[in-house]
Amino acid sequence: MYVESMQSSASLLSETVGITLLAHIVPELRIMLGMKWRMTLDPQCGGRGNLYWFFVFLLFFSAGGLLLFLQQLNHSAKVPQLAGVKLDGTALQSREDKDQGKSNVMPSPISPIQFPQFWKREELNIGLFSLQRWRKLSSLMQQRQQLIKKMCAKYKSKVSKTITQQHVRNIFVEDKHKLLYCQVPKTGCSNWKRTLMVLAGVASDPQNISHNTAHIGSTLKTLNSFDRQGIIRRLGSYTKVIFMREPFERLVSAYRDKFENPNDYYHMTFGKPIISKYRPNASRSALESGSGVTFQEFVQYFIDVHRPIGIDIHWEAANQVCNPCLIDYDFIGKFENMAEESDLLLRLSGAPRNLTLPTFKDRNVADERTSLKITQKYFAQLDVLERQRVYDYYYLDYLMFNYSKPLQILY
Repeated sequence: MYVESMQSSASLLSETVGITLLAHIVPELRIMLGMKWRMTLDPQCGGRGNLYWFFVFLLFFSAGGLLLFLQQLNHSAKVPQLAGVKLDGTALQSREDKDQGKSNVMPSPISPIQFPQFWKREELNIGLFSLQRWRKLSSLMQQRQQLIKKMCAKYKSKVSKTITQQHVRNIFVEDKHKLLYCQVPKTGCSNWKRTLMVLAGVASDPQNISHNTAHIGSTLKTLNSFDRQGIIRRLGSYTKVIFMREPFERLVSAYRDKFENPNDYYHMTFGKPIISKYRPNASRSALESGSGVTFQEFVQYFIDVHRPIGIDIHWEAANQVCNPCLIDYDFIGKFENMAEESDLLLRLSGAPRNLTLPTFKDRNVADERTSLKITQKYFAQLDVLERQRVYDYYYLDYLMFNYSKPLQILY
């Protein structure tokens, strides 16, 4: 009798604990638990009652276990696969090549579009930003990322996914704050290089860094200067940044900077062959100096598939300069909203709070900044076919970076 009593008590305890645990998953079992205790304490219920509830317990225990299994299965299915980069021979690969079945994948970083963990919530409402504005800009960045991925899938799905040293030659590295900045000339890249130098600790004030120091004497390294392991590690764990500008304005800005002002390199390297090919009866002095290239002559060279000299980075399409279909950029900024978006990036990167992107113009300071109005003035010198061919060249830039087709300029 004593043994049977102990077995009965153990069975009752096990049964009660099981139902208690299930009560946290299935709310209806809470009522059942109370009923069970009443029936157990009631001698009139006898053995049949216990046997009945024993089978009920088994039924709900099995159902609860099935629910837990399905919940866990559903949760696992929702965990996203981490994007990554991998190494393939002497080249770098940005995404997993499913056809080849390779699996040497390094996980990408958590999206940087989130509040730094070391910030307190009350500290977010500083400077230009409120919490609401931060969230809006974060959402905007994610939309830009998705648009680029969509355009790449549509127009460059057949392009090789292998990243080479050549693809990362325009990406500057700042190791301290883990930033990779791809320079697109005429989108504020001089001031961004100055800022990166301050972040790296090689300068104290971006305002005191000259143009030549930022571009020629800069201590910043480009990503292609590292070995394969160094490149793959940085691509997989650093915040990758690109800033873009309306393509027509960027082209006009490049022309004004390089051809309307003194610039020995561009006049000799580009000006001389442009004048020689596209200017009938050019004077000897023009052929020797390369100075005085008109915007129409420049565009003739630009759209000529048999141009006498190659495309320069200052007017090359941004999707060719920074290869966004191969490299998943985390932060896609716009020149037109440079102050606010650059401040967002600096705050997310953990930069000193007194550091902001410089806005000064250190070359041709007397010239008015290139605007839509000025761009229209220059494109008015071209015929409709020339304007259309320039747009055709920048077509993917307009799509990927969400710029409207410049109808008022084209037509």
